[in-house]
Amino acid sequence: MSFWEQPPPPKTGLGRYRVLSPVAGVHVSPLQLGAMSIGDKWERFGMGSMNKESSFKLLDAYYDNGGNFIDTANSYQDESSEEFIGEWAEKRGIRDQLFIATKYSSNLKAHNDNFQHKVMYVGNNAKSLHLSFQASLKKLRTTYIDLLYVHFWDWETSVEEVMKALHGLILQGKVLCLGISDTPAWVVSKANQYARDHALTPFAIYQGAWNVMERSFERDIIPMARSEGMALAPWNVLAAGKIRTDEEEEMRARTGEHGRVVFGPDWKRSEQERKVCKALEKVANEVGVKHITSVAIAYLMQKTTYVFPIIGGRKVEHLLANLEALDIVLTEDQISYLESVVEFQPGFPSWFIGGGTTPIISMTSAANLEPRPVAQPIRPAGKKIE
Repeated sequence: MSFWEQPPPPKTGLGRYRVLSPVAGVHVSPLQLGAMSIGDKWERFGMGSMNKESSFKLLDAYYDNGGNFIDTANSYQDESSEEFIGEWAEKRGIRDQLFIATKYSSNLKAHNDNFQHKVMYVGNNAKSLHLSFQASLKKLRTTYIDLLYVHFWDWETSVEEVMKALHGLILQGKVLCLGISDTPAWVVSKANQYARDHALTPFAIYQGAWNVMERSFERDIIPMARSEGMALAPWNVLAAGKIRTDEEEEMRARTGEHGRVVFGPDWKRSEQERKVCKALEKVANEVGVKHITSVAIAYLMQKTTYVFPIIGGRKVEHLLANLEALDIVLTEDQISYLESVVEFQPGFPSWFIGGGTTPIISMTSAANLEPRPVAQPIRPAGKKIE
């Protein structure tokens, strides 16, 4: 290959890298590999688990297909998630080719009864951050973390303490990028403004629950992220495995492989969830793909900009099937159809003044106003909306 020659086309869409966010210029894969199932300690919680061999196999499949963006946390699988990822990356000699995200805030020693004062290992405070971060470096076998999240807002630690402590890690070169998860939009905006006002590092990405069945994320989080120049990392994108066809559910019933029971009492789908899956199946047939999960992922990626869904699971075949999402283009009619199945109310004041993409009635009564241009999501190369 000559100096100026472009590399060959990627093996899959994972190799079409995207800028993380307007305030973070690193290029990452469009789908993250979620590592909550990587590890061998949480089967008792209904979260699934993987031994080291199967974990490495999944990580290899993601990396070999172009993936470089891995999401984990300090406490996933009682710390074995970080341990497995660190050992895998070290053995493969690829640490610097990866963009690894981890988190602090959760009770790091919840599983270890040898720690009498576990209170030091939980929350957003500087002490918890220090202990969790040092442990993450050791488990991940690295000298730095690409992306460090506040895992959730604990309602105890001040914005000032959080942002100063995180910025200290940035100054030391031990953390390259900051994110926040499972936190109200107003807290994130307040934290970012404090950071800007005091020459500290603001958050560049937000992680939270979002899928075609549960869209409350769209009320405040998406507008906040657009205003703050933040990327979005939705989790629960497949509704804890509830996005499946009738045939798949019948097969699970026969084989006994029911799936996760995380956010509800039953592994089976509700009647409303079945209706959404039927709609996804209809759209999948229209766009010519085999898996309704791919349509569910594509839906999120084509709703707004800088969306990097977190795709979990334990099976390589499921991971590869979900890569279909990167080649799907949904029409506006198809998106509207999917959204029509489950009623969604944006709530006040959005129902009254809109979301800022079109002039409000009080303004248009005075003059003919052009709509404000809105940034559009990236769509698969060579394809466009009809």
